[in-house]
Amino acid sequence: MTQAAQKPKKEKIPRQPMPEQAPDVRARNFDEVPIGQSPEAAIKEAERCLQCKKPVCIQGCPVEVDIPGFIALVKQGDFSGAISKVWEKNTLPAVCGRVCPQEIQCEGKCIVGKKGEPVAIGNLERFVADHERKNRNAPLPEKAASTGKKVAVVGSGPSGLTVAGDLILKGHEVSIFEAFHKPGGVLVYGIPEFRLPKDIVFSEVAGLEALGVKVAFNTVVGRTVSLEELFEQGFDAVFLGVGAGLPTFLNVPGENLIGIYSANEYLTRSNLMKAYRFPEYDTPIIRGKNVITLGAGNVAMDAARTALRLGAESSRIVYRRSRQEVPARGAEVHHAEEEGVEFFFLTAPTRFIGNEKARLTGMEGLRMELGEPDDSGRRRPLPIQDSEFELECDLVIIAVGAGANPLLTRSTEGLELNKWGYIVADEETGKTTRQRVWAGGDIVTGSATVILAMGAGRVAADSMHKYLTLGW
Repeated sequence: MTQAAQKPKKEKIPRQPMPEQAPDVRARNFDEVPIGQSPEAAIKEAERCLQCKKPVCIQGCPVEVDIPGFIALVKQGDFSGAISKVWEKNTLPAVCGRVCPQEIQCEGKCIVGKKGEPVAIGNLERFVADHERKNRNAPLPEKAASTGKKVAVVGSGPSGLTVAGDLILKGHEVSIFEAFHKPGGVLVYGIPEFRLPKDIVFSEVAGLEALGVKVAFNTVVGRTVSLEELFEQGFDAVFLGVGAGLPTFLNVPGENLIGIYSANEYLTRSNLMKAYRFPEYDTPIIRGKNVITLGAGNVAMDAARTALRLGAESSRIVYRRSRQEVPARGAEVHHAEEEGVEFFFLTAPTRFIGNEKARLTGMEGLRMELGEPDDSGRRRPLPIQDSEFELECDLVIIAVGAGANPLLTRSTEGLELNKWGYIVADEETGKTTRQRVWAGGDIVTGSATVILAMGAGRVAADSMHKYLTLGW
């Protein structure tokens, strides 16, 4: 027997599972679903990384985190070093570790995933961020010398927070102007507590404040203060990250009945306004027994799962395409199904039914079949004649997308908008048609992911830094 044949084969380490609350328990509480990994599990997962010479995982990350670099530090048990490595590129790791679609980004390119399950990059990022938040061992990132330049960031969502974090480290003075009374944008008004606890968002923002970022709340730029007034106050550059929070409706008969919410309103009442913590907070919200959510994106999953936690006996998702076209993350669909959310695919609403008091009592649906692909690349749903049927419901949540926030754009001259009302900005720089004004995130692209908004913030921050130090 040869020496090579005698050499024992290295045991393959399986992907370490993320501990979670049991579905029947979590479906009735707002505590975070994943419980988090132990240090031992994180180190074992880090050992699965091949430390590729050409790490394609970084190519899948919109903010270009040094993924092999921070994972190598996790493997050594140097968790403080690992979070410092992540902070070099990402100011919101605890958020990204929870809500980013890693399966189609960094993990989607992982070489380990070619013949098995990819390295759990998102779970490891979450672990080092959570470990640092609990232990506070890592020093704050170093800031460059002051440039004397002032930057205004409008909106404290993921793109705005990224711009603020990048530019404060480059030596500029940064002020964030937020319309709501809490920071985070869609991270706090849109994503439920069970998926992204608000204290985690506030902790990430507190880290930026510790670096010197100033945050002003209850300030609606375009109403309480104009863009012109910001420049008059001495700001040298402005970033617009106001999001896409304009509700979208269907124009279906009966849509004005009592018991029909846009997902924006429903989730804002529950999340930011804390209706889920009644009676501590008395924010009014309709708590339906039989709830239907229209749409199948991440927002729809959030709404349908929130309805269960607010006491619904049944929570159903109605979607006009098939399961294969569902745009939500696979993990979110899986969690929803585990918790008891029902799915009605290939179904479109045709009218809402109400009683003599104008309260919702049901919805008429129409069966659909898929035809040829449309502009989105998904097969177009076509109605099946005479296939109408009724579903009993006392609450409907419309989660079919959102439009551009018009408060600032309609009151500001010199900003070119596209036909949908989104700001036109250069993809390579984030520059708008108005000098000294940049934009990024959902107000440019329409509703997208947190990490893509952060990537747009990174691009804009680099361009803004060049302008502030070298000129337009």
